[in-house]
Amino acid sequence: MKESDELKAFDAKLQSENLGPLWSSIHALNTIEPKAKPIPYLWKKAHIERHLEEAARLMEVGGAVERRAVFLINPGMKDLQPLGWGGATQTLYAAVQAVKPGEIAPAHRHTTTALRFIMKGRGAEGRVDGEKIPFEPGDYLITPTWAWHDHANQGDETVLWMDCLDTPFTMYMNVCFTEFHPDKQQPLQVPDDYSAQRYEGGMVRPVSDRTPQIAPLGRYKWEQTSRGLEGLSRFDPDPIEGYAVEYINPSTGKDANDRIGARMQKLPLKFRGKAHRHVHSCVYHAFKGKGYTVMNGVRFDWSEGDFFVIPSWTWHEHVNTSDEEEALLFSTNDLPIMEAFQFERAEELQEHDGHQQIQEVFEPIL
Repeated sequence: MKESDELKAFDAKLQSENLGPLWSSIHALNTIEPKAKPIPYLWKKAHIERHLEEAARLMEVGGAVERRAVFLINPGMKDLQPLGWGGATQTLYAAVQAVKPGEIAPAHRHTTTALRFIMKGRGAEGRVDGEKIPFEPGDYLITPTWAWHDHANQGDETVLWMDCLDTPFTMYMNVCFTEFHPDKQQPLQVPDDYSAQRYEGGMVRPVSDRTPQIAPLGRYKWEQTSRGLEGLSRFDPDPIEGYAVEYINPSTGKDANDRIGARMQKLPLKFRGKAHRHVHSCVYHAFKGKGYTVMNGVRFDWSEGDFFVIPSWTWHEHVNTSDEEEALLFSTNDLPIMEAFQFERAEELQEHDGHQQIQEVFEPIL
């Protein structure tokens, strides 16, 4: 719509009085397709860990400091106050948390829901609603909404893990409550690693869990996830994902965390996935191997320990550049939220045999 100078002046007057002219803004409000606020981005492992080491020099966890964690702020989100809402994407917060030997991160709970993926180190454990859960590299752990949780390291090495919460979503909805436990650690109510022992059988469940529960299984052991990927690997890989599994709630069959999805995928040697895009956004952690992901024509090179984000409706494809080592990618997503509101849709790239033309290479902060 072409506006006259008089109409433009009228539009400005409306806005100055906290009103809006739909005639000139309808296409900005009703977009033809999603226009994500966050942008494709990548953070290098060494960059994050260097700052965690400095944080470890400056502070101890357990007193005034509750958690030692460095979180990812997407450049497209950083104008939001405070601190870009902690947004790696418009719905997902992601961080790397470090707990040194002897430290206890005190107990609290909040309406944001959380999950953890153990990156490296042994000897740490968490308590979630009265259950002590050991942490091993490759484990995936659930902290449901409003569940008491604390962390401790009784080993002799620093333990690092990825945190993912739906903080930007709860910030936008203005629904975040937090409560602090009167004791540094909550009391234990069941045997250690109770839920994982109840589910030793894998794809069978205790009869008592036929009734849906929010998180009957708190720890998904790496050895079981690895076996799942090995079984898939006897067959041809998916042309987009390679070999991928998702973590599910055994009492419902839905995502293990009710608001945040999570997956582990393996890219076989020299795998070159085809491109697609979807409404849900993702945060990726390169658990093993090296390769690159093309997002909207930009190549993002990653290696073990790195993080990258795929915003909503972004073309993307994954490539394993090695002919010697398979690549493992852990990822989180907001698919449960998108499906709940029936927003989700996906599309596969048809041109160029399903592959994007690389127009530039991303240069990360080192």
